Amino acid sequence: MTEAGILPNVPTAAILLAGGRATRMGGGDKGLKTLGGTPILARVIAKLRPQCGALIINANGDPSRFSAYSLPVVSDDIEGFAGPLAGILAGLDFIAMHLPEVKFALSVATDTPFLPSDLIDRLQAARLQEDADLACATSGGSVHHVIALWPVAIRDDLRKALTEDDIRAVQRFTGRYKVAHADWPVTPYDPFFNANEPGDLAEAERIFASTLERSR
Repeated sequence: MTEAGILPNVPTAAILLAGGRATRMGGGDKGLKTLGGTPILARVIAKLRPQCGALIINANGDPSRFSAYSLPVVSDDIEGFAGPLAGILAGLDFIAMHLPEVKFALSVATDTPFLPSDLIDRLQAARLQEDADLACATSGGSVHHVIALWPVAIRDDLRKALTEDDIRAVQRFTGRYKVAHADWPVTPYDPFFNANEPGDLAEAERIFASTLERSR
């Protein structure tokens, strides 16, 4: 049995999905909202950098707003704000062109400040244990479809699904494949908590304060 932390050396990159319109947040980039005085995106990057060999931001519009992070920024090439699948495709295309040694990509939303430090290890372990094509995270009985591990080689199928089959929902596309799941506990907090609405930022601050208290 393959256990988390005891995995073959599988090169992995992360696609940080910042291409949404954030309508429930009132517009703007959710990842640039602050938590404890630090942008959520910076917290996502800090959590993922030790776990993978490369990070890529997927975002539409002016990429200069992310210049402080010194990361590649790729935009969707599927028109009409086709959702997270379009961002994942943009990231996979970038990886295939510029990072040919990378065989898998992790996708994450950039409004998830509390990601686990063993995310990639456990997703890879689940994929290998179940001999699956893909792997995604679950917690508290919920499947987090965009917190997922993708083979770079799936990108041609993904482009066809977006451009010819008009598939937009992540779960509709992944339903064509064998998907493994790795589950995390939701106590003392859900590691996949996401700040979708203004009120969620207050809850994120509460969780953040509680983590500081426990670390003392």
